[in-house]
Amino acid sequence: MRLTRFLTIVSLCSVFALAFAGCTNSNNNESASPSNSSAPPASEQSSASPSANAADAKLEELGLDSNLRFKETRKITVEIYDRGNTGGTKPEDNVYTQFIKDGMLRDHNVEVTFVPVPRWTEGDVINNLLAAGQAPDVAVTYSYPTIQTYANMGGVTDLAPLVDDYKDLLPNLWGYLTEDNINWDRDPNTGTLWALEARLNTLNRINTFVREDWLKKLNLQAPTNLQEFEDMLIAFRDNASTLLGDDADKMIPFSTSYDVGWRTDHLTTSFIPDNITDKDLFVYGFDDRHLLYPNYKEGIRTLNKWYNEGLVWKDFPLYPAGDATEDNLMKAGFVGAFIHNWDYPYRNGADGITANLHNLVGPDANYIAVEPFPNDAGVYRKFLSAPVDRKIFFPATNKEPLASMFYLDWISKIDNRVYLQFGEEGKTYEKMPDGSYKTIAATDEYIMNSPANIDYTITSNGLDTGDPDLTVKSLANGYDGVDARLIEVANQITTHDGRVGKNAKAGEIKAEEGQGQALSAKRDAFLDQAVVAPVDKFDAVYDAGMKDYLNSGGQAIIDERKAAWETLYGSETMLK
Repeated sequence: MRLTRFLTIVSLCSVFALAFAGCTNSNNNESASPSNSSAPPASEQSSASPSANAADAKLEELGLDSNLRFKETRKITVEIYDRGNTGGTKPEDNVYTQFIKDGMLRDHNVEVTFVPVPRWTEGDVINNLLAAGQAPDVAVTYSYPTIQTYANMGGVTDLAPLVDDYKDLLPNLWGYLTEDNINWDRDPNTGTLWALEARLNTLNRINTFVREDWLKKLNLQAPTNLQEFEDMLIAFRDNASTLLGDDADKMIPFSTSYDVGWRTDHLTTSFIPDNITDKDLFVYGFDDRHLLYPNYKEGIRTLNKWYNEGLVWKDFPLYPAGDATEDNLMKAGFVGAFIHNWDYPYRNGADGITANLHNLVGPDANYIAVEPFPNDAGVYRKFLSAPVDRKIFFPATNKEPLASMFYLDWISKIDNRVYLQFGEEGKTYEKMPDGSYKTIAATDEYIMNSPANIDYTITSNGLDTGDPDLTVKSLANGYDGVDARLIEVANQITTHDGRVGKNAKAGEIKAEEGQGQALSAKRDAFLDQAVVAPVDKFDAVYDAGMKDYLNSGGQAIIDERKAAWETLYGSETMLK
């Protein structure tokens, strides 16, 4: 008898609890007396007993009691990101890990040990751990190609039979991730499932920010189109003395970073035709900076023009990931506009950009989110992620797959997620009259090393109180020293006119294996070179860089994706 069928019988067993001693559910462990007047007729008892016995036998086979606790303690290891936060807590040993350990031991008799992995080199470290056969039982990465590579070598557990056969044991996991996220990566040809996709609760991605106080000082309105945005940058440049006084020579009208693709996305994607098909989004969408979408080059051309007119930070290509130079320029008040993560200037409390601006410039010195880049249809299109996030997988060395699945189910339970997101009332948050949560900056063992503890809520990224209205209000409350108005505006704009990614369900694209990091590095390098090139050299630099990108594996991926789409959908260009 399949486990799903058998577990359905277990759930029905409670109906007959008064008739069968020992047939219990997790909420009632007391057996009723057979002589109880509400007991069913003997004929019903005799027909139900074999099924009840089969259910008990199956639980026994799995080593579980009727409350889904292992009769003998099981042990698992779980990956946790180490972000190296100054003043933070040990990621593998703190209040929150203890909450999880205590809960898993209490509810499932499973001992959990956390294994720290450096966040910023997690891809390389997971690679090395997998190669050595030492990866944690429950592992997490943003890189699906890494998982696919090791799956092809026999190093990853196929999760398909686990999620299918244990479905009735995992109500929180299935209820939270739903069929879509659980089966997002299931191969349509082989049926294998190498990873589960965590749920991205909010699709907030990036925003365009401008100095609100500078707009007021120059009597400018917030820009609503490309020309107005460019005119604003020119006004910042030409009025540097008015805005910065003795520091006029430090004026940076528009700032970006070496990662031009991410940091100018609202500008570049505004050049993409609004009628782009789902087919093209899939075929060319493996680069998450949208590099290969039609007309993208014209967005970079605009940046090149601005750079040569002194509107863009001239030193932006010199500083690698993690360097604080650009942030320090923003904190000092020298940057007029930039594009970045949707809430970037509001983060980090007293150490953040907004707090420093208030201290150095004044309380009115704020960055505000704006929408200045309509596309050819007049739409402020944002290409948003599908509602998926980190990829959760079990290395083949995992000897406790059911205990590991219970772990994923446990952290998906709403009560556990809310505690991990918000912490302890009176220590890390206060409950507001409207029921929302307001974050309190912790300075002791309750410090969270990641926003809303997303490194522990690995099936979930982003606040989720279970009530959408309270979630939005709690989100706005969560930025110490920042006017909630700024958060509300940023939250509204970042997904406005968004086009959410869809799942083409094409399965493995073999040409992508091992290519992600190399192609990303090539992309970043040639985009930087194209932006800083003399205007009359732009086309030559951009085209040479794109040719190298395509010849280095990009074209092979495009070709395989195109073939996969046409095999699945023929001449159709849109997903239903």
